[in-house]
Amino acid sequence: MARPEQVLLLEPQHELKFRGKRGGPSLDIKGGPFSDVVTTTLKLSNPTDRNVCFKVKTTAPRRYCVRPNSGIIDAGTSINVSVMLQPFEYDPNEKSKHKFMVQSMLAPPDMIDMEGVWKEAKPDELMDSKLRCVFELPAENDKTHDMDSNKVMSSGLLKSESSTLSMRSMSSTLDDGEVKKVMEECKRLQMEAQRLREENKQIREDDGLRMRKSNMMSSQHSSMAVKEEGLSVRGMALIVLFFVVGVIVGKLVL
Repeated sequence: MARPEQVLLLEPQHELKFRGKRGGPSLDIKGGPFSDVVTTTLKLSNPTDRNVCFKVKTTAPRRYCVRPNSGIIDAGTSINVSVMLQPFEYDPNEKSKHKFMVQSMLAPPDMIDMEGVWKEAKPDELMDSKLRCVFELPAENDKTHDMDSNKVMSSGLLKSESSTLSMRSMSSTLDDGEVKKVMEECKRLQMEAQRLREENKQIREDDGLRMRKSNMMSSQHSSMAVKEEGLSVRGMALIVLFFVVGVIVGKLVL
């Protein structure tokens, strides 16, 4: 019985291309184009209305690292699979025979154990797609482009070294939640400082008002005291005047 057609959409569909990096004049592993890890991306899309289980297999498992190599793709979503080619000694005369296979099947509605589902799957439930691996050598102008890019990156790194180090230090000690808490605490402290400044200003205004009232009351008391003193002096003068007038009148009568 023929297997059903693959429901997943693969991008790329037929080939996984790994482009090497420009190295030294030799093609050994120390300076060859594949002396470092080379990564390519395989996008798996699920256009159906059901969840789909998938597995990514290769004919050379020791040569590649695949993340994730299995899982579930929800209905109407997609996932990116990173395929990392490990460093090796490249021989331009050797053709690549490495291949990948994407195997899939519709996920049961009540699925609990994905490994158990794969073991119990029937052949007519499995779908697969095959891709071949292609190794590409870097172009001649890649070396010059890489050197220019390295110069620009080095200049930028030197200019922003201090800020980068501080950001790395902060990111290594604080997660997003802690950073948010610190920002909220700073905002709260700023608001508290503003409130204290306003209270201090109000207190100074109140103290000035009380001092002005106190000075006005002191002035009023002083004026009243002066008036009372003036009245008492006038009264004494009138008494003395009346006494003198009485003495003179008494002498005239006698």
